[in-house]
Amino acid sequence: MSNEPWLVFDYGGVISLHTQAVPAMAARVGVSVEAFEPSYWPARVEYDRGCPDIDYWRAVCEPVGVEVDEQLSADLTRMDIEGWLPTDDDTVKLLGRLAGMGARLALLSNAPSSFGRVAERQPWAEHFTHLVFSGDLRLIKPDAAIYTALLDTVGAEAADCLFVDDRQVNVDGACAVGLAAHLWTSADELAPTLIRFATGS
Repeated sequence: MSNEPWLVFDYGGVISLHTQAVPAMAARVGVSVEAFEPSYWPARVEYDRGCPDIDYWRAVCEPVGVEVDEQLSADLTRMDIEGWLPTDDDTVKLLGRLAGMGARLALLSNAPSSFGRVAERQPWAEHFTHLVFSGDLRLIKPDAAIYTALLDTVGAEAADCLFVDDRQVNVDGACAVGLAAHLWTSADELAPTLIRFATGS
């Protein structure tokens, strides 16, 4: 394994802004946000773990009495993906700066495979050597196995990776496997830490 440093980024809440698509998805289903949202988030654990799109939307919509067919599943999947695509300008600029310095970048995101296929085609993705999505592995953060899978993918020791995530539980999971890890605050605040790790200075 290489001893070269790797910077590993989460996606949601780090590179991306949090979705604003929930009201539109609720309207598509024909229910209120208050009825739709309580199932949207809890069911996402299994979605991120690799369950099919239609199974996720059926889990979301069953409590409000809405049957999900292939067309409704496709519509909701598209709307959901679009909701998670807007990015934080400062973070994207930092990614470009780090990549321009020669830093090795990897992504480790709890996200369904359908989102991963779209994310891979986004402009920011070109800065990354590896993009790892939980839905493809059928593992999710903070399970130890997903961090081990990441290390196998990038070919690095845990101590050579610095991981940033906006959820403390995922940071703690990374630390438990031996990665250096920081809770994400902002691009401006963490840029010096990331640059120091990448350059060994």
